[in-house]
Amino acid sequence: MKKENSTVLNGKSNKITRAAYVALPHSLPIFAGYGFLGLAYGISMTVHGFNPLYTLLMSTFIFGGSAQIVAISLLTSGFDPLNTFVVNIVLSARHLFYGISMLEKYKGLGFKKLYMIFGMVDETFSINYSANPPEDVDRGWFMFFVTLYDHLYWIVGSTVGAVFGTLINFNTEGIEFVMTSMFVVIFLGQWEKDKNHFSSLSGLLLSAICLMIFGKDNFIIPSMIAILIALALSKGYLERKDGTAK
Repeated sequence: MKKENSTVLNGKSNKITRAAYVALPHSLPIFAGYGFLGLAYGISMTVHGFNPLYTLLMSTFIFGGSAQIVAISLLTSGFDPLNTFVVNIVLSARHLFYGISMLEKYKGLGFKKLYMIFGMVDETFSINYSANPPEDVDRGWFMFFVTLYDHLYWIVGSTVGAVFGTLINFNTEGIEFVMTSMFVVIFLGQWEKDKNHFSSLSGLLLSAICLMIFGKDNFIIPSMIAILIALALSKGYLERKDGTAK
């Protein structure tokens, strides 16, 4: 019995190790983006008078990219919890659509799902939704490690930036473009992998239309809604094109 239990444990350990190994290269583009943006965020926190430990705790327990950056001004302004709540809801509303898209993929993943929901930021969603790990890799553990790696990249980047900010100051204007570049790389990778570019072209077209109608400050949520509706309506067509329709 002990030998059987040991075999089961070793098999599970190998499955987890394999997933961690395969997930790492998928997350490396995020490391590049989070390294620079986290550095800028950490420096900005220090410049505004926050201790590096505060930056570490925020990155660990909030892990909200844009929400954390906006939080700098919210924390240094007057006490206004209602405004803080509304601003964060607006900033993070797009994650509602991410969650809807991942319902099927996260189904039956047990305790891992709780952490993956917490850590489902833009970049993690992009990888976990589009990546196709090898058949011998447990997809649940793969997505878990992608989430964990991205979280660690952000923690390390922002904390190093906060510590560095106590030593030297320099102009970081424009460094946030690193994230835009990273998304372009992810998009191009997805474009090369897909035989049918309907989803990508639909996303570009609908986003451009919403940008023209709602403006650059308000187009994200309408774009998400339009893309979600378009993909839902075209699901049957896409499945037939891919040969996955039942």
